[in-house]
Amino acid sequence: MDKHTINTVFKEYIHPMDEKVILKMIDQMKLDKYTKKLDSLTFTKLFIYAQLMKLGSLKKISLKVKNKKKLQKELGLKSISKSQLSRKLSDLPPEIFKAILHHLVEQIHREFGKDKGDNLLGKIHLIDSTTISLCLSQYRWARFRNTKAGVKIHTRVVFYDGETSPDKIIITPAKPADVTQLDGLMVIDNDALHVFDRGYFDFKKFDEYCCNNIRFCTRIKDNTIIHVIEELSVDPSTGISREAIVKLGKMKYPVRLIETKDSQGNTLAIIINDAKMSAQEISNLYRNRWQIELFFKWMKQHLVIKKCYGKSENAVFNQIYIAMITFCLTLLMKKKVSYQGTLLDMLDYIEDFWSRCFFEFIKELFKTPDRSSYGRRPLKHEQIFTETLAQFEKGDVQHLDDLIYDPIHL
Repeated sequence: MDKHTINTVFKEYIHPMDEKVILKMIDQMKLDKYTKKLDSLTFTKLFIYAQLMKLGSLKKISLKVKNKKKLQKELGLKSISKSQLSRKLSDLPPEIFKAILHHLVEQIHREFGKDKGDNLLGKIHLIDSTTISLCLSQYRWARFRNTKAGVKIHTRVVFYDGETSPDKIIITPAKPADVTQLDGLMVIDNDALHVFDRGYFDFKKFDEYCCNNIRFCTRIKDNTIIHVIEELSVDPSTGISREAIVKLGKMKYPVRLIETKDSQGNTLAIIINDAKMSAQEISNLYRNRWQIELFFKWMKQHLVIKKCYGKSENAVFNQIYIAMITFCLTLLMKKKVSYQGTLLDMLDYIEDFWSRCFFEFIKELFKTPDRSSYGRRPLKHEQIFTETLAQFEKGDVQHLDDLIYDPIHL
């Protein structure tokens, strides 16, 4: 039995982070120069554990360290106060967690491979943002309205073998418009197709992307001025009602305009600067934009993001990055063990078995169910009819008037 089977589940879970790589990053940033107790690597492990256990406060994290002997052994830490956790969370620069996340994203690229999965979905880079609302009186640095505060998680996700994975995130206060972060989320790759919604609508940027052969697909706004260059024929059976070559507003470069219907029957006007894809493919690809909304929903429901551990900008940003790191580690663990269930099931298994031997975890993950079900068995209609007819011909019909008679159990 090798070390990977006798290690704890938690140790195997965080293995992709590669401690040597992280320690090198920490050393380059000189983060632990004056640290006596809670070093940056131990802090990272502890807060990943907090995400797994869905611990909603620093006090709960502190108590877990104090009361859980197995956690103390895993971290090499016997106790830590709430105030120490708070200081470390605020003092650490988000760049260290951003670098760890990038390291994990690169591993996901290698493990899954860009050419796997659905050929069309494999080309998509979905771009969108989600807002985490905060209390204005406690987070004044994140003010974006007179009565509200918040941060935005600008995200680019990709698809691998049916899974949605974060590819890049940029965290900012909520006030700046989405379009200000669009350039940072674009990929300089001829095979990449960027799909985003109307929050990133900008004629100047669209012209730049057309000039640099960066492909994009988005919806147009209702008041957009359209200059038609050529109307193209469409096949009504595909659900496409219109296709045309157009220029928008003051754009120099032409784009394709595709009009189709959404699930509620409303018209979707989609533009794209790709000349090779069919109108049907473009329509289908844009409909997959909702996958990023499901990703945001999953993150907010199953990881600790909406309830913040600290009030400073560093504290909030660090917590979000660690949540994203936890997501990537869960996805890599699912891939490692070839688990065919949902990512949420994988997360629940890790939460339940975090301190157990990895071999026991694998055994439980793939054990044969204690009870086997034969499912709903089909009725033998011909046999029932033949037997009932034979009884009737013999005159043996009294039982047919019995309300509890069931020919299935004959």
